[in-house]
Amino acid sequence: MDIQSILETDILQAINELYPGQSDDVQLSPTKKEFEGQYTFVTFPYTKKLRQAPAQIGQTIGAWLVENSAIVSAFNVVQGFLNISIADSAWVEVLNDIAANSAFGTLAQKGESVMVEFSSPNTNKPLHLGHLRNNFLGDSVSRILTANGYDVVKTCIVNDRGIHICKSMLAYQMFGTDASGRAETPESSGMKGDHLIGKYYVLFDKAYKGQIEDMVALGTPKEEAEKTAPLMLEVQQMLRLWEQGDPETKALWSQLNAWVYEGFAVTYKNIGVSFDKTYYESNTYLLGKEIVEEGIQKGVFFRKDDGSVWIDLTEEGLDQKLVMRSDGTSVYMTQDLGTTELKFQDFQSDRQIWVVGNEQDYHFNVLFAIMRQLGRSYANKLYHLSYGMVDLPTGKMKSREGTVVDADDLIQETVDAASTAADDAAKGKLDGFSQDEKKALFQMLGLGALKYYLLKVDPQKRMQFNPAESVDLHGNTGPYIQYVHARIKSILRKAAEMNVILDGAVTATQLDEVEQQLVFLLSQYPQRVIDSGAAYSPSYIAQYAYELAKTFNQFYDKLSILKEMDMVKLHVRLVLSNAVGETIRKAMGLLGIEVPEKM
Repeated sequence: MDIQSILETDILQAINELYPGQSDDVQLSPTKKEFEGQYTFVTFPYTKKLRQAPAQIGQTIGAWLVENSAIVSAFNVVQGFLNISIADSAWVEVLNDIAANSAFGTLAQKGESVMVEFSSPNTNKPLHLGHLRNNFLGDSVSRILTANGYDVVKTCIVNDRGIHICKSMLAYQMFGTDASGRAETPESSGMKGDHLIGKYYVLFDKAYKGQIEDMVALGTPKEEAEKTAPLMLEVQQMLRLWEQGDPETKALWSQLNAWVYEGFAVTYKNIGVSFDKTYYESNTYLLGKEIVEEGIQKGVFFRKDDGSVWIDLTEEGLDQKLVMRSDGTSVYMTQDLGTTELKFQDFQSDRQIWVVGNEQDYHFNVLFAIMRQLGRSYANKLYHLSYGMVDLPTGKMKSREGTVVDADDLIQETVDAASTAADDAAKGKLDGFSQDEKKALFQMLGLGALKYYLLKVDPQKRMQFNPAESVDLHGNTGPYIQYVHARIKSILRKAAEMNVILDGAVTATQLDEVEQQLVFLLSQYPQRVIDSGAAYSPSYIAQYAYELAKTFNQFYDKLSILKEMDMVKLHVRLVLSNAVGETIRKAMGLLGIEVPEKM
């Protein structure tokens, strides 16, 4: 039963009968919490053509609805706002529909495909806090779009070649062997492979900056020193050797990358993120070079005197952009041209979405402009899901300076904080848990806290992450919502022990205001899924889950459930509790968050 659609139809009928020839599109919004009612119809737009005060129009339509609509029980008017209360019988019917529909909140298939690319790690460092927001956002948007009926493909592009990768490789050549000639490995160091290679990226930066300081001290201008420092020249030569297929360089590259991939796999498994296909820059940059040559032939690109290839986008409000270096080596744009083309060839997706931080807004504006100028059929179906950076209380993170909080360390810190918070709040309730059960629960709570904290904020906003705040069992946090789900499951287990059966439809009864509000919130879930998918914003779902959990707690505090002697009311409250629990589970699932059965 779609109450909103029925109500819109009834209001339209009221306008047609009361004010013939004056009907228009009817739009409803949820009534503000300080007023009685569930839906609000704004009458201001009708004031001029009806030549009546907005409050008078509201009174007239409201009276008609109470008299003629099967679902309206009462109304009140505040200036030009007609607040409408829905009859209990209608809410009971809505609850029965929700309880009987296991697919509630999942929309019909649209027959359209969407590709979501996210993560995009570099093989010169481990995943860090910024990557976590990226991964959680990409994974959640993929789940939300799937719930909206799209056929979703999750992809990842691994930046496994280029100057930045060669920096780690060169540093490993220089510093990775001890006095006895033994090369450091993940096994010998006791470090994950991605952490080990990240260490050498930091070592390169330290040595490189030392060379620059020495050159500047001897009178070389800093900008020139940055370009001509011996280490930078060696890195550029290593990249040329790699692109030429030098066996020794390729062997070192393959070994270091293999260690990094092993490390990445552990992190992805821990955070519950997976991909349908992974692309590698080393496999796509050559296709990018072919596209550059195509662009030169078409006059889209041009060569400068030094041999470098550029595109002039000044007419599109951008500027000139390098697409290939003078020595023939590729840049990020070269790779992205190839990857974008290859992804479309592989999947023919109706839409391609990139989940990448807003520091790359300009890059994607250029990429999409190039694809339009090259005449690609999919050029207008490309979208950059730009999101704000994540800061720590100490400020912005910088990988090359070693000031990044690694994802693995942050996850463990949050899990540890969640275990402490849960133990303090449980007051002995976890005594019946085995050590393995406790470990699994704390992992679920910690990861839920981390994901929820990073997803509850609008993606476009820059944010600061506070681990201690994220695990609070009170307020707008993941563990708070997880706890409400566990509470509901506990209620249902106790009901089963009392032999109270949930089967069968709820019969009409008088509902308390908080029960009405809960059913209303439940009825809003499919629309929240639609809105979240349209905005590519999991924050809509996060806020909904919190609102639903908070309202359930108000319901739990106000009304008796298991001690209710009226069997009709008991049945309503248990069915309602079960529907809330299931909807919380689904909503949190769209955020990639699991919810516990007990806690």
